[in-house]
Amino acid sequence: MAWTALATWAALVLYAAVGANVSRARIKYGVEAPAVQGHASFERVFRVHQNTLEQLVLFVPALWLFAWFVSDAWAAALGGVWIAGRALYARTYYADAAKRGPGFALAGLATIVLLIGAVVGIVLALVRA
Repeated sequence: MAWTALATWAALVLYAAVGANVSRARIKYGVEAPAVQGHASFERVFRVHQNTLEQLVLFVPALWLFAWFVSDAWAAALGGVWIAGRALYARTYYADAAKRGPGFALAGLATIVLLIGAVVGIVLALVRA
């Protein structure tokens, strides 16, 4: 499961990076903790961080279930798609929140494939048992 572990690590690095962006935005736009509202640009950076955390809760278990019951390599590849989608989501959301759709859709599609693949793999494993 080394490939899936690498994909998980990369997803966590992405999350840490968008978290660091929140710290930089707090300084740049003068939004002191614990405030989460202020300049619109800060709020976009903050929402990217929060939304990434919200998506990680679904993505990481789906990734590992898919890896365990279907394929480590395919799980990692789909993890790469998710990471690319989230990076695109962040970049476009920072610039203009209305343009975040393609990145969100790409990451969402990867998560859906992981979820469906995982349940198919689980059911097949139960049938064989």
